[in-house]
Amino acid sequence: MHNPQRSRFRAVVTAACCAVLGAGLLAGAGTSTATAAASAQEAAAGTKAAPQAKAAGTKVIGYFTEWGTYDRKYYVKNIETSGSAARLTHINYAFGNVTGGKCAMGDAYAATDRAYTAAESVDGKADTWDQPLRGNFNQLRELKRKHPNLKVLWSFGGWTWSAGFGEAAKNPAAFAQSCYDLVENSKWADVFDGIDIDWEYPNACGATCDTSGRAAFKNLMQALRAKFGPKNLVTAAITADATPGGKIDAADYAGAAPYVDWYNPMTYDFFGAWDAAGPTAPHSPLTSYSGIPKADNHSSATIAKLKGLGIPASKLLLGIGFYGRGWTGVTQSAPGGTATGPAAGTYEQGIEDYKVLRTKCPATGTVAGTAYAKCGSDWWSYDTPATIATKMNYKNQQGLGGTFFWELSGDTASGELIKAIK
Repeated sequence: MHNPQRSRFRAVVTAACCAVLGAGLLAGAGTSTATAAASAQEAAAGTKAAPQAKAAGTKVIGYFTEWGTYDRKYYVKNIETSGSAARLTHINYAFGNVTGGKCAMGDAYAATDRAYTAAESVDGKADTWDQPLRGNFNQLRELKRKHPNLKVLWSFGGWTWSAGFGEAAKNPAAFAQSCYDLVENSKWADVFDGIDIDWEYPNACGATCDTSGRAAFKNLMQALRAKFGPKNLVTAAITADATPGGKIDAADYAGAAPYVDWYNPMTYDFFGAWDAAGPTAPHSPLTSYSGIPKADNHSSATIAKLKGLGIPASKLLLGIGFYGRGWTGVTQSAPGGTATGPAAGTYEQGIEDYKVLRTKCPATGTVAGTAYAKCGSDWWSYDTPATIATKMNYKNQQGLGGTFFWELSGDTASGELIKAIK
């Protein structure tokens, strides 16, 4: 099993690694071009009904992690018992792998083989040894039976498995075919309503550095749309780096926009204890504030930049973290203090779930539309129901398509955070 916590969260990389390499811009194709390309593959989409589109502003997408069923013991059933299933419009199942230029299974045991007991199962019935599908996929199938309007997308890549996209970009059509064959496998085709791509980051650096060129992302998304057709959803999690010459500038996100149903800009992890000495700063600021360590490292700058590229607001969702980031060795309560390193976390240093922080280190202040807390020598920042309400006001004012969050297991057993998403 890959390192679960690193699969999503971004970390700082060296300046040499972060050099944006490659160039070449293909002109962005219009929506009519995307529709024509999609129509050519409509028959390949089978008899699956077209997803019921929600009006702009109402989408609520939560990530469910494949590995969360291990140490976290967070099962699909928890989505139901917490009340989250009734509030979600979509679930992103994270993550499938990208290797050899193709989409591939992540953890097949967790996805399709693990036998669930009656107590663990969504429908209250134990899996049998001879049933054709077990694991998370079968549990998601059971959840969709309870919530027929709920859609599920299979997300590929993430922090750990994004290195494979460079190879995939060399033959986008072959990559798209492999993804379609996997997502639409007859054993679980009814579980999924489309595909989500989480490439961290095209033509830029994440855990590794990609040099596939500025047009690679657009070409990949165009191929996926052509293959998956109009009856499936095609979405992507994208960088929130709005700095001049940063990761948004490195790839043709505007050119790819006609081919996606929406983008999930990862408007969190702007700051964290990879800067071990600080300064302390909220990892998901909605706006700038006096003393922010780096200009344009906030959600409103991200949204403004993407809208400025001509990407429709209705195709942009606001990202929220259901976790906090923290430092230790801090003496200053307000943001901007020095530190000695990352605060202790249950699964990874410097990161903790909201459900733990709400009682372990309750919020002591707010800044830039998010909360922070100092308890002892630890300093944390995270969103609360109150700050999420502020972000919902912003989302509505901007006309954004909705909200997404990373990830479901960080919430309380009663779904305290998701209830604040309107």
